[in-house]
Amino acid sequence: MMLQASFLRLISFFFLIALPLGRSSTTLNVPKDIINQTCQKCANQSIILSYKLCSTSLPTVPVSHSANLEGLALVAMELALENVTSTLAIIEKLLDSTSLDNSALGCLADCLELYSDAAWTILNSVGVFLSGNYDVTRIWMSSVMEAASTCQQGFTERGEASPLTQENYNLFQLCGIALCIIHLATPGVPYSQLFHR
Repeated sequence: MMLQASFLRLISFFFLIALPLGRSSTTLNVPKDIINQTCQKCANQSIILSYKLCSTSLPTVPVSHSANLEGLALVAMELALENVTSTLAIIEKLLDSTSLDNSALGCLADCLELYSDAAWTILNSVGVFLSGNYDVTRIWMSSVMEAASTCQQGFTERGEASPLTQENYNLFQLCGIALCIIHLATPGVPYSQLFHR
């Protein structure tokens, strides 16, 4: 899975180099504070998105500092994939634990499946995004958001305390940030449609 994260970083790098020669007007005159501006816009447009998480997460990927909007969307997808990778490792470790009851183990097994599917969905979303099909990218990234919510709800419905609350929250946020940035890069799509399949 670490290879997948490195693969995404490499794609981001080449995408950012190639875009200035391409079609998008968002590649021109990239402001130095594009991360803060973008995170503020996303936080202003949705009460569910965290400015703090956005503004502290995106800069951790070095190419984000010279990115355009499309590049920032890829950065958010990369961070989502890294979250999924690390969460899968946590889940696998918890499943080996002898201190959890069968109900909690059942929830974790469900989350393992959800997160495994999410990893492939994000990887496929990157390819679709690079091909210019933003509509499908939005649908698939929305499904990853739903996976994070479903994992968390599984514990709540069974009356269990989720050991993955922070991981689910981070994944939900990173996917929402990616969706918001894709929206900003494609004018004409109503923001209200972003989080619905």
